[in-house]
Amino acid sequence: MRIGFFTDSYFPEIDGVTYTIKLWREALERKGHEVYVVYPDGDYEPGDREIPVRSVPNPFYSGYRIPLFRRPSTLPKLDIVHCHGPAPVGRLGRYYAGKHGLPSIYTHHTPIEEYFYQNVKSRTIATVLKRLYVPFETSFLRGFDVVTASTDRIERDVSHVRLPVGIDTAFFRPTDTDWYPDRTVIGYSGRLSMEKHVEEILRLAETLPEYDFVVVGEGPRRSWIERNAPLNVDVRDFLPRDSLPAFYSSIDAFVTASRADTLGLSPLEANACGTPVAAADVPPFDRTIRRENGARFEYGNLESMVDAIRACLGSEYDTRLAIEPYGIHHTLADLTSIYDRVRSTSEDERAVVTLDRGSPDE
Repeated sequence: MRIGFFTDSYFPEIDGVTYTIKLWREALERKGHEVYVVYPDGDYEPGDREIPVRSVPNPFYSGYRIPLFRRPSTLPKLDIVHCHGPAPVGRLGRYYAGKHGLPSIYTHHTPIEEYFYQNVKSRTIATVLKRLYVPFETSFLRGFDVVTASTDRIERDVSHVRLPVGIDTAFFRPTDTDWYPDRTVIGYSGRLSMEKHVEEILRLAETLPEYDFVVVGEGPRRSWIERNAPLNVDVRDFLPRDSLPAFYSSIDAFVTASRADTLGLSPLEANACGTPVAAADVPPFDRTIRRENGARFEYGNLESMVDAIRACLGSEYDTRLAIEPYGIHHTLADLTSIYDRVRSTSEDERAVVTLDRGSPDE
C-alpha cells in the first residue's frame, strides 16, 4: 500500500506524535508498504517520502509551527490517507482523501484543549475556548472512515477504535548500563509544559531530599522548572533516543503527574526497560499503570505521591510482562487490519471498523 501520514507535528520537534509516526512508518515499511509523511516545514531536511508544507512559527507554542498551504496536486498518488492532527496538514489530508475517494483514518493523539490555559493564562477564557473547540474538532473527525485512539480517553462524540500507539519493546529493554550506581534516582522524561504538571515532581523532590531526581526534557516551562527546582533535581535536555533505554534502566522509578496524556509513552517505555512507574490516578494511567507495573497516586496529594514512590522502590515488578499488550507488533497487526478492511469496503458503504482482539486496557 501507498500510505500517506498527514501530521501537524514532526521533526525536529520531539514529542510522542513524532516518535509514533516514525515508529509506525518504519514498521510498515519493513512490511513492504510505502509511507509518505506530509508535515510542516522547519529546521529539518526532508528525506525520502517526506513532504514539507510551508509553515510559520507558532507564536502560542514555541517549537511548533503553523502550516500554511500546499497544493494537493503536488502530492503523490496514495491508497490510504492517515491523519494525525486536526490542524491544516490534517485537513489537507482529509481533503485529499475526499477528492480522490480514498479511505481516511484519523488517530487522536492529543487533547489540544488541555493546552489552552498555558497559552491564554486565564482559566475562564480557556474554558470558553474548550467548549467551542471540542465540538469543532468532533465535527472534523466525523468526516473520517475510521477514528482510532489509544484508550477511551478521546472526549469526542465519535465512534472510535481503541488502538494503542505501541511501544518498541525490542528497542526499549533493560540495559547493563547504570548511570547512577550509588544513588536512588527518580526520573521523568517528556515535554516540560504546563499540562505535564512537572511542578508536582518538584514538590515531591523537596519532600524527599534523600533521593535524587532527574528531569529530562524541553518545552515552554523549562526555565520556570530550572528556577524553582530544589537542589536534588537535575534538569537535563532531551536525551538522544539511543540513550533513553539506558536512562530508563538506570533510574529506580519513573514519575509523572501529567493529566493530558492519551496513552503516555514515556512511562510505558520506562516499564519496558524494567522500571516501575508512579503516576497520577487519572486517565490514561488509571488503566495503563496497575499493581503489576507501578503505583498510582491522587493528583495534588503530596502524601499519596510519596506513598506511590515508596511502593515503587520497595516492591518487585515484572514490568515488561505487564506492558506486553502495548507492544508495537500488536499495534501494527491491528493497524494493517484496519487498512485492509476499510480498503475492501466500497466508498458508499464504509463504516467504522472494529477489531476482533480486545484492547489491552479492557
